[in-house]
Amino acid sequence: MVEPVRIRDMTQADIDAVAAIRVRGWQAAYAGLMPQAYLDGLSAAEDAARRREFFAAAPPEVVNLVAERDGGLVGWAVFGPVRAEGGTPPPPASEGELYALYLPPEHIGTGIGRALIDACLARAGRNGFRALCLWVLKGNARARRFYERAGFRADGAEEAYEVAGVAVPEVRYWRPLQPAEAS
Repeated sequence: MVEPVRIRDMTQADIDAVAAIRVRGWQAAYAGLMPQAYLDGLSAAEDAARRREFFAAAPPEVVNLVAERDGGLVGWAVFGPVRAEGGTPPPPASEGELYALYLPPEHIGTGIGRALIDACLARAGRNGFRALCLWVLKGNARARRFYERAGFRADGAEEAYEVAGVAVPEVRYWRPLQPAEAS
């Protein structure tokens, strides 16, 4: 019998596992969308070092959540205030942004991603956010369908993003939080 997924706050002790999830998630989700040599060169150890810095410096309004099943981590998500774009004034404090959500490829389609996004939406509402946005690679059809099923809608904004000299444009999605999520 498969143990139900448990969502909890990430701790410093989770960083190595989160880095491995993030790297494997990039390698699976972005194959064919980014240069393969770049994806092959990603290092969980290097990502863990950066993640330690980010985690230690994160303000309290940035929330890292992990999904745990059968004693191991099977997902990670992080959200916080919307980041200002290219020198524009910061958005209202009531708007949040889902910065990342990754699962190991073998856990896609098992409900773990849905549990993580639901936990982010509920927690973001409790933390005072009235809406969440996210950026997703334009060509990442699977992720776009996932976010659309979770109530996010593309708003027409696109952002140039480049990886190893290759353009990989992103599109922005928004989702208002429901009163039950924001209470």
